[in-house]
Amino acid sequence: MAAISLRKVVKRYGRGAQALQVIHGVDAEVGDGEFVVIVGPSGCGKSTLLRMVAGLEEISGGEIAIGGRVVNDLEPADRDIAMVFQNYALYPHMSVFDNMAYGLKIRKMPPAQIRERVDKAAAILELGHLLQRTPRQLSGGQRQRVAMGRAIVREPQVFLFDEPLSNLDAKLRAQTRLEIQKLHRELGITSLFVTHDQVEAMTLAQRMLVMNAGHMEQFGTPEEVYHRPASTFVASFIGSPPMNLLKAAPGGREGFILGIRPEHLDIVDQGWEATVDTVELLGAERLVYATVGGEPVIVRTEEHATPPAPGARIRLRPRPDRVHWFDAGSGKRVQA
Repeated sequence: MAAISLRKVVKRYGRGAQALQVIHGVDAEVGDGEFVVIVGPSGCGKSTLLRMVAGLEEISGGEIAIGGRVVNDLEPADRDIAMVFQNYALYPHMSVFDNMAYGLKIRKMPPAQIRERVDKAAAILELGHLLQRTPRQLSGGQRQRVAMGRAIVREPQVFLFDEPLSNLDAKLRAQTRLEIQKLHRELGITSLFVTHDQVEAMTLAQRMLVMNAGHMEQFGTPEEVYHRPASTFVASFIGSPPMNLLKAAPGGREGFILGIRPEHLDIVDQGWEATVDTVELLGAERLVYATVGGEPVIVRTEEHATPPAPGARIRLRPRPDRVHWFDAGSGKRVQA
């Protein structure tokens, strides 16, 4: 296992004045044995950052260190990492055992040691009864577990996951998330996990690195990122539904944006005037979509609460200790 240091990491494509910079000086320290999720929308640079750690993309500036060793100029094979991709990339003509063992055979590891490592990984991932099957005889979730098993048997210092759950349906994604959490608890290997799914990030991460257009917007625990977002981007990206952001909130401050989570906005007798647009039932809760001063807001209410009818006039009050303030120009958090 090893810590990962990202020190002012930059990525450019091209040279000179025509160069396109896609990663802008990312600084982050990932602790030994930590599970960090890199999250952001498509095109934000998260996979590019991961590929630079892996050595699959050249670094244009800054340093990347694994276990205290700068790896900028090292080949991927020399970085002691194992990567799990969105595409399982299994050999279709090989058995599960041979797919998991292939990298070890290439390294000319003794057969007895290969068998021991594959059996151990198969036990962890509950693949023991599938070792003689071929990939076409497996479900999507099983194939992804084989891909993870292939990474585990290498016993690397670092695991790198590049959106490994994107090809799975919702039920399998939830199940595989639990398996990845269990895997990390058992092995304790330093891990970077890339996803565009903020729910996936919140449930998996010990800490989250939130990316936006090549910049690191925030690096913190899921609780810190959710309850104290560093910017309007983080506030709107993390959380489902997202935080309400109001430029013209009643009683608001000049030059600032008021942020309030849907669950921290209450329907009351006295408060902001609002008009209900629609109500959405989500099992144990309802989402009330309304308009305040021409701006849309979402209110989360409990199942037992009587929902207002579309078109109704209601009053809303934000909980004072849950209000966030952001600078209207920069979008950065200004509240202490």
